[in-house]
Amino acid sequence: MEYTLPASVLILIPFFVLILEQLVPKYLNLPPGRRPWPVLGNILHIGKIPHISLAQFAKIHGPLISVRLGTQLVVVALSSDTAAEILKAQDRLLSARSVPRVVSYELSVIDQHSILWSSDLNNHWTFSRAFCRTHLFSPKAVESHAALREKKVFEMIDFLMSKKGKTVKISEIVFCAILNTWGNLFFSKDLCHLDYEMNTSGIKHIIRKLLELGVMPNVSDFYPVFDALDMQGLRKKTKIYQDQLFNVWNEIVKEKRHAISSGSIMKNQDFLDVMIDSGFSDLQINFLLIELISAGSDTTTSTIEWAMAELLRNKDVMHKLQAELKSKIGSDDTIIESKINELLAACVKETLRIHPPSPLLIPRRAPKTCKIMNYTIPKNSRRQNFEFIPFGAGRRICPGLPFARQEVHLILASLIYYFEWSLPNDEDPMQLDMEEKFGVTLHKEKPLLVVPI
Repeated sequence: MEYTLPASVLILIPFFVLILEQLVPKYLNLPPGRRPWPVLGNILHIGKIPHISLAQFAKIHGPLISVRLGTQLVVVALSSDTAAEILKAQDRLLSARSVPRVVSYELSVIDQHSILWSSDLNNHWTFSRAFCRTHLFSPKAVESHAALREKKVFEMIDFLMSKKGKTVKISEIVFCAILNTWGNLFFSKDLCHLDYEMNTSGIKHIIRKLLELGVMPNVSDFYPVFDALDMQGLRKKTKIYQDQLFNVWNEIVKEKRHAISSGSIMKNQDFLDVMIDSGFSDLQINFLLIELISAGSDTTTSTIEWAMAELLRNKDVMHKLQAELKSKIGSDDTIIESKINELLAACVKETLRIHPPSPLLIPRRAPKTCKIMNYTIPKNSRRQNFEFIPFGAGRRICPGLPFARQEVHLILASLIYYFEWSLPNDEDPMQLDMEEKFGVTLHKEKPLLVVPI
């Protein structure tokens, strides 16, 4: 009964919404869009797969459209030209962030601790982005971590060698390899077992739940007047999973602080050392780690799973990739990042085009009324971007893109080079279920099961 809406509240919703609608200025030059229903707006028109529905809207209304979600106006860019106008030409004006009401912290706390959800580009956001770029994502930093990425991928390959001829869920193994890369980069330790049946921390489940809660339809987002009620209990559940994830590394942080203060370990052995040495509070560390680990592990895993599925359906391309990798690697029989060929990079780009890891970029907010392509964009309206810009652009572009690119290429090249692949029971790859499951990350509806040979 925890998430049941009281009947009295349901009766009051239309009343409050109608009042709010009277208070919203009527802009005559909004981008076009499907006529909204009273109270609900276009919520029912969007459906369960928003990026598909919005693509259909674009065929009728054009590349820049208005959508009403309850009382909230959302402007959606559905072509490369309109997305470029928002993400590049108008980037400075439209770099504010709309924070989802499922987040369990006050806006003032978010603005001083978060990179992803900071409502504007304040001093904390600028410092944190620069800090991550210097120590994690600059060309020099990415190159310095190549040996670690290669080590964790080799461990994954060794594990898969022991599974030859057996059915495996490739996304689980890839996710764990990526998570252990991040774990060693941050804490100098693994965070999960490659044999996913032996994992007890449930860290992947926690991350997935947090991401699912982030896109779950929320009454508070559609009708902010009800925000304090948390009618569906989404904020409460988010707080529970958030604390569970913090607990994965809280003891590590505590022990590390003690070891550094006592002088029992050398400083700056990993990223956590650098954060502590730079004066980060526990809450700052928690925010940064949860954003980097959640975003970095889930999207990369999804891209590799989709790439494997597409290559299984296109065996000629798979065999050509294998031949080129063998020619490039020669007698070394060891894949390193510098030996990954251009064809594989092209396959990854095509995978990202067909199956973008984030089909709808995180919304931005207009802090004041502005014009885009001669349309009026009202103050505090939100904008979604839907085109082949899988990692965003402008000031809000994904900071971990250089690191993620190297990791995707290395893992995919290793999977292709060291193994032949088939589906269980010699199923026809052309009959493979390629349905998408919408979320913050676009996953396969049915996880890919494969047999390494």
